[in-house]
Amino acid sequence: MRSFLGRDILSLKGFERAEFEHVFEVCDELAPIARNRQNAGLLAEKTLLTAFYQPSTRTRLATEAAMHRLGGHVLGFSDAKMTRAGDFYQESIKDTVHMLEYYGDVIAMRHFEQGAPAEAAKWASVPVINCGDGWGEHPTQVLTDLYTTKKELGTLDGLTFLLVGDMRMRTMHSILYAMSQFDLEAYVVGPPEMSLLPEFKSELDELNVRYTEAPSVAEVIADSDVIYMEPVVQPDYTKSRDERGEAVGTTPDAYRVTRELLRDQARPGSIVLHSLPRMDELPEDVDATRHARYWSEAFNGVVMRMALLALVLGAME
Repeated sequence: MRSFLGRDILSLKGFERAEFEHVFEVCDELAPIARNRQNAGLLAEKTLLTAFYQPSTRTRLATEAAMHRLGGHVLGFSDAKMTRAGDFYQESIKDTVHMLEYYGDVIAMRHFEQGAPAEAAKWASVPVINCGDGWGEHPTQVLTDLYTTKKELGTLDGLTFLLVGDMRMRTMHSILYAMSQFDLEAYVVGPPEMSLLPEFKSELDELNVRYTEAPSVAEVIADSDVIYMEPVVQPDYTKSRDERGEAVGTTPDAYRVTRELLRDQARPGSIVLHSLPRMDELPEDVDATRHARYWSEAFNGVVMRMALLALVLGAME
């Protein structure tokens, strides 16, 4: 297994099973700190720099909370328009990162351009963590999702995932790459215009990922252990900010998971995951069902970022 010390976390493609398992072990070791709302001193001498070129609630705050829980320092920006990277000058990633690397020991970046964190990693002498890049990947979120699944169901082998939503989404890319390392299979359900792209299907086939495209949630939910959701009504992820217009679409029934559908057709022990925010694809009354686990994801998101920060900065081995 490769060392995590000084390592960039950019993609789950090529992430090995032993690496997933090691990250999960470190999560288990650090989870009591977050559960007890303590602040440890593991990273007391380190500084996290957050460079968020796109809006974020959970990812940015979970990453910052993780650093605080480990006793570290945090600085950065959550709106690129307040920096020279987003104003008149439109400073390049190369120039920006050459500056940022002197201000912190690790950089967590979200960007609207696919591949931007990988570009940053070329120029940074400190580790770069991809917190979502356009339509690319979202490795920290999917690591959180998989950790949540393992904690809730006890395993990542022998399960069937139902992936619902826009298959161009960065979370969908990361979770399908990750599935290559486990005995998992997936049903893929989304609108035809948001289906898996041919080139991505070719990658999945080369990785021996087992997936089946299905027309609706209702047709396959009874055979699924994990219902993994993203909206089909959403912004353009290639923009730094996409404000809501007057007209907002609604989610067709084929891509919605309702309380009634879960009651009538879902497996009793199945769980629903959603990285949030949600639209109408997951009504709020699902929150009170035994299937909802997206609030557990919020806690596990902090724990996962604690583990990754501790690993890449050498506080854990």
